[in-house]
Amino acid sequence: MSGSGERLILASGSVTRRLLLDAAGVPFDVEPANVDEDEFKRGLRAECASGIEIAEVLAEAKATYVSRKFGGRMVLGADQTLECDGETLDKPVDREDALGQLRMLRGRRHELISYAVIVRDGSRIWQGVDRARLDMRETSDAFLEAYLDTVGNDAYNGPGGYRVEGLGVQLFRRIEGSHYTILGLPFLALLQYLRDNGILMS
Repeated sequence: MSGSGERLILASGSVTRRLLLDAAGVPFDVEPANVDEDEFKRGLRAECASGIEIAEVLAEAKATYVSRKFGGRMVLGADQTLECDGETLDKPVDREDALGQLRMLRGRRHELISYAVIVRDGSRIWQGVDRARLDMRETSDAFLEAYLDTVGNDAYNGPGGYRVEGLGVQLFRRIEGSHYTILGLPFLALLQYLRDNGILMS
């Protein structure tokens, strides 16, 4: 149910974000941002940046990078961080890393922070952020090993080594917050902005 005919540009290769936008009827094109996220994170962590600060900087960097190539277009950048007791985690790089993250998180509460920024002509015109709080239950090493055996490479698609929309939901005893935030977007706030600006019908 699009409005003005203007199409958003998603500055991300995330399949999940693409599916969310598509299912909600948002008109958009995809142009992944070629930014060195690891370099950004190293610098920010050296400055003791919080999870929300890291997510904000990366979301804006992605949108700004793509905006340079598409004058006049609205470009959406997004990022998600996992923060547990002041420490932030990245996507696991291999099975050993995923197992280490799951062991660290079990029996503890952590937050997923999803930040989104829209940039036009290099300037930020909108931002949205949301948090979800997740309590991971106590699990045995045997359970975690069996979980990783079952999900395979899917464990490397998000920080923490899990995806709650699949078998990963079995890792948790309590989840508070929007499902969309867990998937990587402050989605309801984004949709409202797109309605307010004619991209979607109001």
